[in-house]
Amino acid sequence: MKNALFVIEPYQWNGIWVFDDLRVGLQQEPFVSGMPEIIELAVQDIPNAAEGFMLIFSARPFPGATVELEWVREELGGNWYRWNEMEGWLCPALFRYFETAPPKLYAQVKPRQPLK
Repeated sequence: MKNALFVIEPYQWNGIWVFDDLRVGLQQEPFVSGMPEIIELAVQDIPNAAEGFMLIFSARPFPGATVELEWVREELGGNWYRWNEMEGWLCPALFRYFETAPPKLYAQVKPRQPLK
């Protein structure tokens, strides 16, 4: 059975929101085409989010999820999602986590916890 919840830690690199997930073969994978603006809105209350924050996401609702992205359309191998009147494109890296584009994505953003 595949994970129901996934965790990544996006951060800004050269002014671009990116994330690493070596478990699925991604390094400095960028968020583009509207997703940076969605991220900025979602993390507005997280201090120093550009240095990294936790993003927990799932195709199913879960306690604590505050972001609900709704699928809009497919384009160029990726998929457009809408949240708060904004649209953002998720590239085909989405398929490293899901077999097909989920009709909705649920997410929670949290400050990154310091390593102990």
